This record gives sequence, C-alpha cells and structure tokens, in this order.
Amino acid sequence: MPLTEQELRDLTARAAKLRRDIVDVTGWSGGAHVGGSLSMVDILTLLYWKYLNIDPARPDWEDRDRFVLSKGHGGVGHAVVLANRGYFPMEDLKSFNETGSKLGMHLDGAKAKGVDASTGSMGHGLCQALGMALGARVLRKDWRVFCVVGDGESNEGSIWEAAMAAAHYKISNLVGFLDRNHFMIDGNTEDVMSLEPLAEKWKAFGWETRTVNGHDLSALAEAIEWAVAWNRGPVMLVCETVKGKGVDFMENTAAWHYGGLSAELVAKAKTSIGEG
Repeated sequence: MPLTEQELRDLTARAAKLRRDIVDVTGWSGGAHVGGSLSMVDILTLLYWKYLNIDPARPDWEDRDRFVLSKGHGGVGHAVVLANRGYFPMEDLKSFNETGSKLGMHLDGAKAKGVDASTGSMGHGLCQALGMALGARVLRKDWRVFCVVGDGESNEGSIWEAAMAAAHYKISNLVGFLDRNHFMIDGNTEDVMSLEPLAEKWKAFGWETRTVNGHDLSALAEAIEWAVAWNRGPVMLVCETVKGKGVDFMENTAAWHYGGLSAELVAKAKTSIGEG
C-alpha cells in the first residue's frame, strides 16, 4: 500500500530530524562514522516508524521483528534512531562513545536497549541475521529479520557465505538492505575492490533482488512491502544511496566516512539538512 501524503510528510520530517541529531552527536562526541550513518537514515526511518513489529517498552519481547546493522560502524545513526524511537532517553546520546557509556562507537546489545546484535566486525552481521531467521523457523515463530549491509563490508567473504546459506535454506523471513553509497574508508568501492555487478551477484547467489533509490521514501516503502510479501526465499534490496546524504560538504566523498565536527560545522551541516 503506497504511503499516504501525510505519512510521506511525517517520515520526511522524521528523517531530517534524525540527520540533524546524528550531526549533533558527531559534534558532541568528537567524532563518529557520520557519512555512512547519514546514507542509511531513510531506510531506518521506514523500518522503525512503519514496518518493524516492535515495542520499545518491551525491547526483549520474544515475538518482535529483529534488526541487525551489519555495518556496525554506523552505530551513531542507529543510536539516534533508537533514542528517537523511545528505547532510551535522548539525553543518553550526549555520552556517545565516552568511557563507561552504554553507547559505544559500535553498539553493544548487552548495554544498549533495542540492539538485537552487537556488530562492528565487518561481514558478520548478515550471518547473525541469518541465524535469527533460522531460529524463527526452528521455534515456529513468525518474526522477520531486517539487516542493513554495507557495500564496503561486502568485500568480506562471510557476507557471501551467509548469502549462499540463506538461499540454500530458502529463508523467506530475511530481508537485506545493501547501503550502496559507493564509498568506504579507503575511497570509492570500485577503486578499492570492485563490487559490480552487485545486484547480479545477489541474484546469482539465489536472492530475489531489486534495486531502489535509497532516499526515495515512497519507492523504498513499495520495495519493502514487496520484499515482505515474497515467500520463496531471502530478498536483497540494493539501495542506491549518497554517502553523507543531506550535508552538502559531506556528500559523495570518503573524507567523511569518519570525522569530527566543530560547532561551526555542526551549524552549517544542520542548515544544509533543513527541516525536511
């Protein structure tokens, strides 16, 4: 079912607020993986405010859907989403990545509410997501597992081992989102280790695959609804995104894979993002 005009307005404004909050936390903390957090915001906005069957008041509810951020270095983005969704107070974001904080650079599920998988070791999150999806089958539960994979981490062989296994076992309750922002810490992904043709690779591994604009909320919503309706195996949505999306001086460059922001740059970035 297409997004209503009101839903689109609300979700657009929500995504803009999340981006502004990511910028704030990057400023407070002295540095964060800001570029890749900004690129995945629209995906997480739709999941957490429309599609995930979750209850922030009961983060350990057994029948909830699971979310795994395989590209775990995007923890600042995920932390901002969880705080805005009500898993913990917004005030907690001010201690992001401080010694003793519940919110580390890579989120720890033993410390931060709402984190279903502690990730950060590249290439391992999809494996965890596959295990959760298989677990639902064993337990005869109907929860779904949604996993955001980075394009840079797709150089890891474990991603493709999980891809092969998910297709073999016809895991139909697993939906992947490939954050295809084209940049990793060392530069353009195609210069570091060519990934293309990426969508065709996932198809060859047995996943039903669709390429979508990762910043078009209406198109993304349509793709997600198609993905959850598919019942013959795993689905990968290759989301074409922009590194640093929304902040003009961060977009489409590896320079802002990780970085800190002065008060002046925070203000400049938030002006660029606007109100949505």
